[in-house]
Amino acid sequence: MNFKMPHTLTLLFFLMVAALVATWIIPQGAFQTEVVDGRQVVVPGTFEIAEEGEMLSPISLFTAIPRAFAAAQDIIFFLFIIGGVMAVIRKSGAIDALLGRLLENLGGRPGALIFIVVFVFALASSAVGASAEYIPFVLILVALCRSMKMDTMTAVGIIVAGYGIGYGAAAFNQYTVVVAQEVAGLPTYSGMEVRLAIMVPFVMIGAHHVWSYARRVQANPSVSLMAGIEPPDAGAPPKDYPALSVTHIAILISFIVALGVAVYGIRYHGWYLIELGAAFLILGIVTAIIGRIGPSLMAKEFVIGARELTETALLVGVARGIALIMEDGEILHTIVNTLSVPLGMVGPELSAVGMMIMQTILNLFVPSGSGQAFVTMPLMAPLSDILGVSRQIAVQAFLFGDGFANMIVPTNAVLMGILGMAGVPYDKWFKFCFPLLLKLLAFAALCMVGMVMFGFS
Repeated sequence: MNFKMPHTLTLLFFLMVAALVATWIIPQGAFQTEVVDGRQVVVPGTFEIAEEGEMLSPISLFTAIPRAFAAAQDIIFFLFIIGGVMAVIRKSGAIDALLGRLLENLGGRPGALIFIVVFVFALASSAVGASAEYIPFVLILVALCRSMKMDTMTAVGIIVAGYGIGYGAAAFNQYTVVVAQEVAGLPTYSGMEVRLAIMVPFVMIGAHHVWSYARRVQANPSVSLMAGIEPPDAGAPPKDYPALSVTHIAILISFIVALGVAVYGIRYHGWYLIELGAAFLILGIVTAIIGRIGPSLMAKEFVIGARELTETALLVGVARGIALIMEDGEILHTIVNTLSVPLGMVGPELSAVGMMIMQTILNLFVPSGSGQAFVTMPLMAPLSDILGVSRQIAVQAFLFGDGFANMIVPTNAVLMGILGMAGVPYDKWFKFCFPLLLKLLAFAALCMVGMVMFGFS
């Protein structure tokens, strides 16, 4: 009998049940806390077991869900706004025109094609959390790679390497960076300079892995992991990319300006999700005006885009419920104290690496970036206080663990959609991607050690 992984929402509910049962078993306890730089942090060495309190009832499992949605409403509504605005931008054709033009111009230079497209996809994922947006380009890249005597695996490798690296080394990603820093009590987008700097070497590692494989296939097609497997009927590389018009360029410039204004406002004027949502709503309206998208069509596309993120919003809400139950049961600090014991024995540098490994494993069960942030950051943020590393390090451990693991976990719906469209069996993909994952995690571990040594905060 073949095992089938449950839906992520089901897994999260099971985790809520486990959290409730844990409140009946794990002793209640708490650290003393103090306010540092405007946020509550735990004081290491002050953990005490509390007197036995009232046991949570099974009904609290269900009352926690609407309470969790209320607690996470700012993130949830922001996700809907982002989804709606991105749908309007996609409708304008600006994204298709830009990527199509890029693929056409680099079609004769496979090495440059692989590096630049991985970099562009990584930058898009880092900046705006793009992921499912890449699915329409699967068959385009498959056709292009086949015409250059490379295989389908190369095409998928280009997309997923860019996607995973963009999330793992994210600087502005609204779904991971913003959420994780909000839960950790950090200023939004703080540390972005370091994250932007480390993205380039990660891109080079990913692009080199894909290009090394592609060159072997070009030299000897029999070594292809896809040998004997019929590729999808992608046909010849398409010739009808949307032309990159003045309108498209104006929309892309507007997007860059909106992102720049948002980053400036957050950095210097204390903006947060309300102001960010307003900035993106203005961008959506400006895009509709420039792209001559009528009010009714814009509204229709906005609704479609917001609807596409309904599942993500539900995951965020239910994931918040896990931490809520642990908080109600007063076991959150007990778990943090237990985790701190083995990690505290190896020093702050290796404990930071251990936090990253824990996040990587957890991503198998909670592949949603924003959902995982709500599940794990309430634990990792105070854990970092105890271990003597900054909360920025805890956020970075989450980003590395979530982003890179997304490239290989079968619970990731975007990954499975890309593989399905390209006709790549998961076992073949695992064989291709697992060495890349190890390379990325090894370099990420070095980055974690360096960040601790140089006091990244």
